[in-house]
Amino acid sequence: MATVSVSAVSKTFGTLRALDEVSIDFHDGGFFALLGPSGSGKTTLLRAIAGFVMPDSGSIRIGERAVERLPVERRDIGMMFQNYALFPNMTVGENVGFGLQVRKVRRADARRRIGEALDLVRLSGFEGRKPHELSGGQRQRVALARAFVTNPRVLMLDEPLSALDKALRVDMQVELKRIQREIGITTIFVTHDQEEALTLADRIGILRDGRLVQSGPPREVYHAPRDLFTAEFLGDANRLEGDVGDGALTLRDGTVLRLPEGAAPAAAFAVRPENMTLTPGRPTGDGINAMPATLLQRVFAGAMATCILEAGGQRMKVVALDRDLPDLPESGPVWLSWDVNHTIAVARG
Repeated sequence: MATVSVSAVSKTFGTLRALDEVSIDFHDGGFFALLGPSGSGKTTLLRAIAGFVMPDSGSIRIGERAVERLPVERRDIGMMFQNYALFPNMTVGENVGFGLQVRKVRRADARRRIGEALDLVRLSGFEGRKPHELSGGQRQRVALARAFVTNPRVLMLDEPLSALDKALRVDMQVELKRIQREIGITTIFVTHDQEEALTLADRIGILRDGRLVQSGPPREVYHAPRDLFTAEFLGDANRLEGDVGDGALTLRDGTVLRLPEGAAPAAAFAVRPENMTLTPGRPTGDGINAMPATLLQRVFAGAMATCILEAGGQRMKVVALDRDLPDLPESGPVWLSWDVNHTIAVARG
């Protein structure tokens, strides 16, 4: 296993700067997620670490070894692609053992390692089946077993669960986390799914326009985003923009809101939808921001519900357990409130 260190890596494709001086460390044995919108550079960064893309500048180290100019086969990585890339004419056992065959591992050792890998992904007894005889989740497990059976120092996953339906995806998230913990391998995966990253990763990195805008533990990045882009990309956030003065924020419609004690003036403020509360009457109590609002829509989604409101001259969103929301008529007046300390100060981004 190994630490992966990326230092000031840049890559340009024609006029597009896909990576712009990106520096980030992936710690030994950690599970790291790279997140960002389409074109942010997350897949390019993964492919640069893997060796499929050569950076224009900067350095990449796996352990103590500089690898930015080494070919893929000399980087000692395991790679799992979005489409799994299984060989349709090979059995499950042959697919998993392909890397061992290329490395000329002795047949007895290869059989043992294939069996151990399939046992870890809970596919023992499937060695003789072909990929077309497997479900989507089973094919995903075969591809994962093939990626780590060679005992690589780093495991790299490119949108590994995107081809699965929602229910299977949740199951595979649990399995993927279990497997990663059992083998203890440094793992880097790319995903566009924020919830998936929060569920799986020990640390996450947010990219935008080829730049790393923030990285850290998921809880830290979620609750303390550095800018408005990160706040809105990782989960939802209600913007609160206006004029700051004397510990208060005056919105465009004149509504005055209190700010957390010691909050530095920022370009923008935000509140997470799950930290807001709806009530039919004005709430009372210290440390509460409250403002009148109009309920425009209530969207039921099983246990949870989303409410869309007009408040402070802008659209707001509240997310809560459906059973905790009061019985309010749509298009009616309500009160929107939240703890002052749940207001996040962020730079405009």
